[in-house]
Amino acid sequence: MWNTELSAEIPKKELKHRIKIEGSPEFKLKVKAALDLIKKAGYYDFFTTYIKEIKEIDGFTQLREANAKIWANKYAVQNPVDAASMLIQKAYQMKEFLDGKLHYGGDAERRSIEKRIEFLEKLKQKCKSKDVADECERLLKSWNDSVFL
Repeated sequence: MWNTELSAEIPKKELKHRIKIEGSPEFKLKVKAALDLIKKAGYYDFFTTYIKEIKEIDGFTQLREANAKIWANKYAVQNPVDAASMLIQKAYQMKEFLDGKLHYGGDAERRSIEKRIEFLEKLKQKCKSKDVADECERLLKSWNDSVFL
């Protein structure tokens, strides 16, 4: 369960946020490219329901549940297709957190990866760019071959 005192800062279902991006100009550009792909796949409303901000950091990429923020390093956003799927995975983890479910570890990680794969499949169907579709296919194959699934 999560701390209800923080609930004023955490997004509620059906509430959409204007995403704030903090970081270097290059980081902001890469995140915006990923967000454009999220829009093309039809997941932007879902994403903006659960995430408020994406911030560049030097450390490991992580979800900051207390303020509905994703901390990401510059390497996590280099590939816009992979970055978009990672952002969707983090938004799904935030959804599970708000729903009071265990949102990390074993089963939770598997569920969030399933949502990431679902997103890649939808993006592949909806995009008009052969390059994006090919990258979705490459990532889907790597997730299919992954030891995590």
